[in-house]
Amino acid sequence: MVADRMSSVPESGTVKISNLVSRMKAEGVDVLAFSMGEPDFGTPENIVQVAKDTLDERFTHYTPSKGIPELRRAVADKSDRDNGIRCGSSNVLITPSKQAIFLSCLAFLQEGDEVIMQDPTWGTYEACVRLTGARPRFVPVSAASEYRMTPEMVAEQINENTKMIVMNTPSNPCGSVLSSDEIRGIADLAKDHDLMVMADEVYEKIIYEGNHLSIASLDGMMERTLTINGFSKTYAMTGWRLGWLLASEENINVVNKLQTQSITCCVSFTQTAGVEALNGPQESVATMVKEFGERRKLVLDLMDEIPSINVLPPKGAFYVFPEYDFDMSSERLATYLLEKARVAITPGAAFGTSGEGHFRLSYAASRESLEEGLGRMKRALAQL
Repeated sequence: MVADRMSSVPESGTVKISNLVSRMKAEGVDVLAFSMGEPDFGTPENIVQVAKDTLDERFTHYTPSKGIPELRRAVADKSDRDNGIRCGSSNVLITPSKQAIFLSCLAFLQEGDEVIMQDPTWGTYEACVRLTGARPRFVPVSAASEYRMTPEMVAEQINENTKMIVMNTPSNPCGSVLSSDEIRGIADLAKDHDLMVMADEVYEKIIYEGNHLSIASLDGMMERTLTINGFSKTYAMTGWRLGWLLASEENINVVNKLQTQSITCCVSFTQTAGVEALNGPQESVATMVKEFGERRKLVLDLMDEIPSINVLPPKGAFYVFPEYDFDMSSERLATYLLEKARVAITPGAAFGTSGEGHFRLSYAASRESLEEGLGRMKRALAQL
């Protein structure tokens, strides 16, 4: 009775492991989890307080499908101020970030289309593309290219079926950051070949080396770019399920048709909290990014002590994506570390064929947990 299309959609590798870890912890097992991309910080108090106040005011009904006007305005102002994207409220759809990806694929892709994306990459892109009947066209990246999908690599994959390029910088799982010249090069390819670009910028504030450039800010790119962003990573609001899509007014209206027929609108009282996140004090963001930077250094130092593991320092996000040289699949390695060391990591194969021989470790965890977890990992791997 299951639709044929479901055969091409694998279960999320990160969510699968997270569910397993939750079950083990509920059974009393001492597991240290570095598998989910979730900040361990609490949502800043000023944001939480606004949500509480909004609930007290009983703002608990439907909102406009595109989002409350105050939040759409705040997103537009932020995009203009921080990203150099000239836009207004009419260019904004408030929706969960992952929902924005799914709805955008559904709205603009169809059977026979091809979508260029790097490999390894976050599995949701491939899943959403395949659900539409379109096909992903992978650009293999490695440590040799610092896990960056360069314009030259993209150009080699373009053909008559290409419809869209997916960009994720800083990237999950690799932590790579595209340079301004590389982003400009991809923009030129999109314009030359009349392609759309889906730019996932949810990690834009978490950068240690280099700078973030929004491709939609470049000449001629706003009308062909779908910019995905949100609150989960920057403001430690993963459970709020709040984000946005930024695009031309015409494209926003197309995607909003799907929003009205699916979730209708985002949760009302989270939207007022989103306004406070964007317009309120930003010191908490700087504090979290600084701490992520310290944890990054700690993890790199600890991994340097583990034989047979090589890790390229990430320039953004909060993941390391080490490569190992012993004979074991990444799936088996993840199982071994969970059983032997009670440490949860995500197998590299969950992010694509080129991810095999790697694993992803999130350092969005306390320093104490990281020290203990990497120690357990070192002892377990020494036994292989």
